Amino acid sequence: MTETLLTLISAALINNLVLHWPLGVDSLVGSERRQVHALGIATTCLMLIAGVFGYALFHWLLVPLDLTALRLFVFLPLSVLLIGPLLKLLARLLPKLSFDGLWLLMAGNAGVLGLTLFNVQDDNGVLHAMALSLGAGLGFWLVLSLFNDLRQRTLDNDVPLPFRGLPIDLIGAGLIAVAFLGFSGLIKT
Repeated sequence: MTETLLTLISAALINNLVLHWPLGVDSLVGSERRQVHALGIATTCLMLIAGVFGYALFHWLLVPLDLTALRLFVFLPLSVLLIGPLLKLLARLLPKLSFDGLWLLMAGNAGVLGLTLFNVQDDNGVLHAMALSLGAGLGFWLVLSLFNDLRQRTLDNDVPLPFRGLPIDLIGAGLIAVAFLGFSGLIKT
């Protein structure tokens, strides 16, 4: 149980997919301010579902058939095909959030595909894959919220003209990544 909890915390804070491995950065830059929490919830759910299904498909279908080289061709359609029904379900369950226009941001998110590939790299069990997927999704949502707050603060302040827009966003993302480096000594193995 403690191993699962440590995996969840490590995936969210220490080995964050967006900051440690630059996966899913396109969703950070492309997200709108009003849809941050909807995108965070949808991506977390997609990472959890695609991570567990990808693990199950790999270990229970591709490995017995000796087709492990096809994992990329299985994981990519799996994650893309799950987006539409997931967004419809979340829109029905959470009617106050707007899930319109998130399909393209989620389909282009390399973090989901990277997570499914990380899950099958080491065979630590389905519980470990579930904890890694949930932690990665929650970490993505945390970074998305922090980045949105930083973007909002830079809009309200006087930023020099050469740094307005994407340059100040990239500098802010780098500073958030440096701040997350402080969590690296949190878990000792």
